[in-house]
Amino acid sequence: MTMDLKQRAKQLTADIPALALALKDRRTPLLAKVLAGLAVAYALSPIDLIPDFLPVIGYLDDVLLLPVLVAWSVKMIPPQVFAEHRANAAQMWQKGQKHWYYALPVVAIWALVLLVVLLALL
Repeated sequence: MTMDLKQRAKQLTADIPALALALKDRRTPLLAKVLAGLAVAYALSPIDLIPDFLPVIGYLDDVLLLPVLVAWSVKMIPPQVFAEHRANAAQMWQKGQKHWYYALPVVAIWALVLLVVLLALL
């Protein structure tokens, strides 16, 4: 059972970059792009629905919500399209290629939160 969970976690971490690649593909259906975008944004975002500092329940959203979003997204993308993006993501990982621009939405959210807080204090 433990190995199965480890394999699922490893697959989840491999599927998130593949979903990010599938977002740019015109063969990916619109609803799948929306769900994939939510999954990728949630995976990259330091902001959780339930804060992680709360014992036990703090990690429930990461353990339940993210895998569900990824699974729904993967099911909605045509299998041959997702297999192609999964292979491309694995190849990019092996080459050590990183795309810093995927972090831009997270940085933008934090900048907006910081701006709101600063404006509220002034």
